[in-house]
Amino acid sequence: MLRRWQTFSLLLASSLLPSFSLAGPAFENTAIVRSIELGGSLVHVTTTYAVKALEPGQTIYHIALGKDEKEKTSWVEAKVKGQTRPLEIVDLGERETRDVHEFAVTLPKKLAVNGTINIVLETSQTHATHPYPAYAAQTDPQLLKYDTDLFVLSPYTTLVQRTKVKSPSADIPSHSTPDGIDEFVGEASVTKSGATITYGPYHNVGTSTTEFLSKYQQPVSVHYNYGHPVLEITKLRRAAEISHWGSNLNVEDKIDLHNAGPVLKGQFSRLEYQSQNYFGRVSPHILSGLTLHLPPGVTSAYFYDLNGNVSTSHLRRVPSVPKGSKAVQYSILEMRPRYPLFGGWNYSFTLGFDTPLQDSASWDAANGRYIVGVPVMTYVPGSVVDEAEIKIILPEGATTISTHVSYKVPLSAHLKKPIALANAHALYRYYLDYTESPDMRLRVANFSFDLASRMIVQYKRFGYVQTFQRDGELTGHVGILFVLVTGCRRIEAKTYDPCCSI
Repeated sequence: MLRRWQTFSLLLASSLLPSFSLAGPAFENTAIVRSIELGGSLVHVTTTYAVKALEPGQTIYHIALGKDEKEKTSWVEAKVKGQTRPLEIVDLGERETRDVHEFAVTLPKKLAVNGTINIVLETSQTHATHPYPAYAAQTDPQLLKYDTDLFVLSPYTTLVQRTKVKSPSADIPSHSTPDGIDEFVGEASVTKSGATITYGPYHNVGTSTTEFLSKYQQPVSVHYNYGHPVLEITKLRRAAEISHWGSNLNVEDKIDLHNAGPVLKGQFSRLEYQSQNYFGRVSPHILSGLTLHLPPGVTSAYFYDLNGNVSTSHLRRVPSVPKGSKAVQYSILEMRPRYPLFGGWNYSFTLGFDTPLQDSASWDAANGRYIVGVPVMTYVPGSVVDEAEIKIILPEGATTISTHVSYKVPLSAHLKKPIALANAHALYRYYLDYTESPDMRLRVANFSFDLASRMIVQYKRFGYVQTFQRDGELTGHVGILFVLVTGCRRIEAKTYDPCCSI
């Protein structure tokens, strides 16, 4: 009987958990400020929560995202304001009845009654904007539209909150004006100052219950001018090969690039494009060139597309940076595609280069292992990667392999999970290899350069005997061939005829 009552109580608690999660009286938000930095394919959102504890000993603070915002978000990270160390964050999943997605943030210390703390939540949104209008002529400007919810969701009451939407330019043709929220408005519901649209301040905002959301929550949009191409990498395939014999790290990228700006209206005019290019007034939705950041010390860079080699590129190489140096330097590759890339157009190309292995590798003498840091992708400004596969080919005979990806806190399977490490190995045997060369593969979706920057690989190599075994075998094969050729030269191949002898 006791076991039955325990089972019943657990079922009752689990069924009521969604109802309790949005009604927690443990905290109060004295202020919420959300800053949205608009861009092209990427939008960065920073939300600051000024929190006051209403009950003693509280260590878990809940954060909520709306359904639409959840669909656009690729990663989240929470910190205490003024600190760099991220807080532990747990994905609680979606509350189906309210279209709310919740996270539990563990505070660094317990808060007493009326204790305060400022929590900063950073999120990155991908594919959050769309061209409006969807079609543009060759000389038209590029206008984008961004949609979001008016109120910041929270399971706690909020004394005051505001949302600041920052556009890259002050050219904002239109923005939404909310209605039906007079009871929260002090002075004005929305104001514009330069390139910033401010919604609020709104006072005494209630918890994000179903009743509140259905009555007051509403979408707002900002229509703005964006002066750069909206780029998306639909597929990235990177192969990085580690070679100890050549002390070299070879990297090759196969990139499928897409211009997500407004689709070209009408026919392409080469004369009009050349005229725009001559006067330096190329429309922002036209991609005429790319400036890529390559590692320092890069050599043997090449760039070609499906038709062959593309010579319209220039590399500005910088020397390798000593280890431990805080200087940040890049080799700059200026490349021009074979044709200008308009909205809706695609361009596939291959980029490759070599870097000195000592710039990215180190030796762990305590464990007898090599540690190599391999960049996950080449930085393409303002781009988002829809799908990627990074393959790292290890040296011949590498064993005891372990990997670690340096990236920001990902979302769980309830959202679009940006990082997925594949444990499957493949073995390669190259010319004159004695043993196979293993590889590690990283499959990534919906991420940007800021999310995942480096993949750390640790491995052991075979000993001195195996190291020189290939040289010994090669020397032995050459020696056997030499002996065979020498023996064949000493064999009399002529036919002896006794009749011809005297």
